Amino acid sequence: MIHDHELKPEQLRLSIDPAQLGFRSTSDLAGPTDMIGQDRARKALEFGMAMPGQGFNIFVLGMVGTGRSTMVRRLVERRAKEAPTPPDWVYVNNFADPAKPRAISLPAGLSCQLRKDMEELVENIKREVPRAFESEEYAQQKARISQQLQEQETQVLAELEKKAKERGFGLARTPMGTMLVRTSPSGEPLTENEYEQLSAKEKQEEEGAERELEQQAAGTLTRVRALQKQAQESLNELDRQVTSYAISHFIDELEACYADYGEVKDYLEEVRRDIIENVDIFRPEPEQTNPLAQMLGGAQQMDLSRYQVNVLVDSCQQKGAPIIVESNPTYYNLIGEVEQEAQFGALVTDFTKIRAGAFHKANGGYLIMEARDVLTNPFSWDAVKRVLKDGRIEIEEMGAQFRAFNTTTLEPEPIPANVKVVLIGEPWIYYLLFEYDEEFKRLFKVKADFGAEMERSPEAVRDYALFVANHVRENGLRPFDAGAVARIVEYGSRLAEDQKKLTTRFSEVADMVAEASHWAGQAGRQAVTAEDVQKAIDEKKYRSNRIEERIREMIDRGVIMVDTEGTVVGQVNGLSVMMLGDYEFGRPSRITARTYVGRGNVVAIDREAELAGPIHNKGVMILAGYLGGRFAQDLPLSLSASLTFEQSYEGVEGDSASSAELYALLSSLAGVPIRQNLAVTGSVNQRGEIQPIGGATAKIEGFFDVCRTKGLTGDQGVLIPAQNVDHLNLRQDVVDAVREGKFHIYAIRTVDEGLELLTGIPAGEKVDGRFPEGTVNYRVAKRLEELARIVQEFSQAGEEEEEAEKRERQPTMRRMGNRGRRAGLRARR
Repeated sequence: MIHDHELKPEQLRLSIDPAQLGFRSTSDLAGPTDMIGQDRARKALEFGMAMPGQGFNIFVLGMVGTGRSTMVRRLVERRAKEAPTPPDWVYVNNFADPAKPRAISLPAGLSCQLRKDMEELVENIKREVPRAFESEEYAQQKARISQQLQEQETQVLAELEKKAKERGFGLARTPMGTMLVRTSPSGEPLTENEYEQLSAKEKQEEEGAERELEQQAAGTLTRVRALQKQAQESLNELDRQVTSYAISHFIDELEACYADYGEVKDYLEEVRRDIIENVDIFRPEPEQTNPLAQMLGGAQQMDLSRYQVNVLVDSCQQKGAPIIVESNPTYYNLIGEVEQEAQFGALVTDFTKIRAGAFHKANGGYLIMEARDVLTNPFSWDAVKRVLKDGRIEIEEMGAQFRAFNTTTLEPEPIPANVKVVLIGEPWIYYLLFEYDEEFKRLFKVKADFGAEMERSPEAVRDYALFVANHVRENGLRPFDAGAVARIVEYGSRLAEDQKKLTTRFSEVADMVAEASHWAGQAGRQAVTAEDVQKAIDEKKYRSNRIEERIREMIDRGVIMVDTEGTVVGQVNGLSVMMLGDYEFGRPSRITARTYVGRGNVVAIDREAELAGPIHNKGVMILAGYLGGRFAQDLPLSLSASLTFEQSYEGVEGDSASSAELYALLSSLAGVPIRQNLAVTGSVNQRGEIQPIGGATAKIEGFFDVCRTKGLTGDQGVLIPAQNVDHLNLRQDVVDAVREGKFHIYAIRTVDEGLELLTGIPAGEKVDGRFPEGTVNYRVAKRLEELARIVQEFSQAGEEEEEAEKRERQPTMRRMGNRGRRAGLRARR
């Protein structure tokens, strides 16, 4: 019966025949390997890229190392080449409201030309405007206006002076303006003594005349100011005419060049008006002698920047749709920012300091980002959602309230967004967002799911070979012969933990290809062989398995107690997997069980010590269900049991040891010893069926290494669930030991099958409601009956003692009751 469950060497690992691959070396292979084994993800990506409309952005989910980022970029690049090139975007000054710069869209490549044209325009105007204002004709017209003003002022003041003279007053011009002065009959200014000698009547007349003249002088001065204003307006109009004449042909030429672009023509007209109104910034400045004025002398140059063109997005070198891979998606890197500079203790800015973000650069194309990076940068996730919801890219200042200085802020005109966002992340990120972010499911409607494994079909093996060939060719590695490729395929199957599948974690496969090429070079070979691949695998393990070897040494020295020979009641070797970063290995652990009289409680010591996880605890609870369902249909389950992983000081999680715990429990109840030369893995359900587990290969190899260290006896082995047979990809030395009869692997489906292998005694099936005598299950049932009888006897004895105590208390209670009644009668009397 044992041999019915024992696996053959051929079942223990995948073996690829190099002769069946159809080539001698990877040098003979050529072909694309964009998305090996990812047809589902490829179709999802193609759909998402082709699907227009809001919300059809793509979330690529898959484990790290599946090549998701590389494959996404390749597929996107292929499609982007066929897409139209998006327009350029520039920001220009908004002369009406400089705090709100205008955005202008131009055909690809035209933005740089516009910037150059505007720079040339400014240079031409800087040259022509001063020349126009230095012309003789301008000087004559300006002098004529000034002369006319002077004549008019002289005439108006002469009239006032005549009236003042008639009333005994004269006009005196001072730095403070024109003043009335009392005069003597000779026309000289009246002194204070002469004024005091006047009679009261004369003084009164003088003061009245002065008041009248002051009113007339005020009117005259108003007329003078009006004349001055009129003259200034004439000068300004002259300046405007001269400026317009000097610049019009330059701007007219530009407008003709951009006649098809209405926004540019409108902008050029605004430039024309602004230059005419602010022509002084083009006229030569007088030499500055004041140090403060010299410090501020850059005002002209700064004012000229108002006519610059800030090229935000330049597509002149772009062919097709842009692809932006943003590796640092901070808020400002995504939506752009307005840079600032410090001036006299304040931060100032203007439209020339607006900088593009990833959304601007990817507009009309694709923006690829890692989901984790977006979510871990403050404000970035909200910024992404806002752009996708609103359909526009709006540069906003964040956190201005936390700045230490006053700042000048801008509100640049938003730019329409037409971006296909591709987020790449692990599955848990996708499902977390889908569950807790209502907007996520509306904005990322396309899920591209990258699997971690694929079917091991002949086509898949061929694709593996092509992957190796292309990786070797692209990275300058040594070619692989057919045997080396076959070993790589076997390695891929081991990573997938399934003989019928291959891993799609191609980053790990690529690393192994590179390491094998290195070891081939160390061996002086021009081509990589299967021996080099195995060398790379062994060396990779050696670099990582120090802890594993240390644990094995402690088991060999008896520090960690694990028996590999003999038999023990209530003790079994369980198997677990330890994960140390990128390296995992199996190790045996002693599991013990003690049973005693109780109320049907199965206590997991690791759970009580808070060292066990919920899945492990669930597995322990299932044991009570199995025992009750099989052995307690006609009597109460009157036992208590304790289970533990001995010498376990770290956390215990998973239910893969639940079958081993059950075997230890049944052994303790039946008093039947368990073989210590066997180890067990597999979970169990309440029906007694053995269920598959993970890490079967590592667990078997872990126990094999311990047995080999302590000495192989020829009867050692491992029990695994039958469903895990296809998952085995054991090392060649383990397979060789099985072939030579030094080690054994058994596949079982039920608890009873495992009991028979572990005890050498039939498990026993019920016949007419009872298990056959001599079987393990018979002994378990008998022991449970004994425990139930013990509990019943103790219960009956306890009931009899309680009844006796009750009878002893009754006379006392009766006497106390009589006294109470007599006392009540006396009280009524």
